[in-house]
Amino acid sequence: MTPDLPSRPLPPVVYHPAYSAPMPPGHRFPMHKYARLAQVLQEEGLIGPEGLHIPEPAGFEMLAAVHDPDYVRQVIDAAVPAAVERLIGMPVTRGVSDRAQAAMGGTLLAARLALRHGLACNTAGGSHHAGPRGGAGYCVFNDVAVAARALLDAGEMRQALVVDLDVHQGDGTAFIFEHEPRVFTFSMHGEKNYPVRRGPSDLDIDLADGTGDEAYLAQLAAILPALLDRVAPDLIFYIAGVDPHESDRLGRLALTDAGLAARDAYVLATCLPAAPVVGVIGGGYDNDIDRLARRHATLHRAAAAAWKKGLARGAKA
Repeated sequence: MTPDLPSRPLPPVVYHPAYSAPMPPGHRFPMHKYARLAQVLQEEGLIGPEGLHIPEPAGFEMLAAVHDPDYVRQVIDAAVPAAVERLIGMPVTRGVSDRAQAAMGGTLLAARLALRHGLACNTAGGSHHAGPRGGAGYCVFNDVAVAARALLDAGEMRQALVVDLDVHQGDGTAFIFEHEPRVFTFSMHGEKNYPVRRGPSDLDIDLADGTGDEAYLAQLAAILPALLDRVAPDLIFYIAGVDPHESDRLGRLALTDAGLAARDAYVLATCLPAAPVVGVIGGGYDNDIDRLARRHATLHRAAAAAWKKGLARGAKA
């Protein structure tokens, strides 16, 4: 059971020490950003008096509800074939396996906290390239899909909306929920970026290379309010990737720090009156881990500001 929040001065934040798994020296994935993000949130006073919420790692049955059971077993046993590891882009060691299970449990806990309190954020998540058959693109399991399926199966929600603003298309999430009308997948991403084979999202918006703040925010504002009316979700999963940033090494778009902040503030101000929101950090790639962690903290700053404005009102009756 998740404890009630006594004074509720800030939205709940979920974190697990396993989020930062050991990686081979020089590996391109910025694994240490998760631990540094938690530190940044503490430094900036963005964690409430109840502290960080520590999730239970997701187990086999929960993971196998959206991913191939044989693949799930391989990950849990840290015995993933080399060819599959190449698709994922990292070795699936025991530490990476533990990290993946903890991150799945983290988004599920954050989702349940959001349903109870109106808004919550994970300090990981957004692993949207992992699909029904297995992992890809630095994503071992798909946390949004795992959490959404668990909540649907438990009767804790009836309709979900995924707002995926990572710079890469959410192909894995789209394939997992291709035939599930209770999860509407919306992805706005770079037109010429990874993945080559796109998933069948319910709504995809492709953006040209170099798209900056003004054009990006205008496109989002033209879509999101009508989408909320159309879907009428009980819960919104917001993947707040910072890889649309102009300096991201895998991005190709041109958002500034101010543009990312305006995006996150707009999404929360628009979505929270309609339904609870669970925020996950999505992608972000920078060799400077401190700079990257502070960029990811943009979501949590926006969440704290929305919370203090009273925009988070809990689940609909």
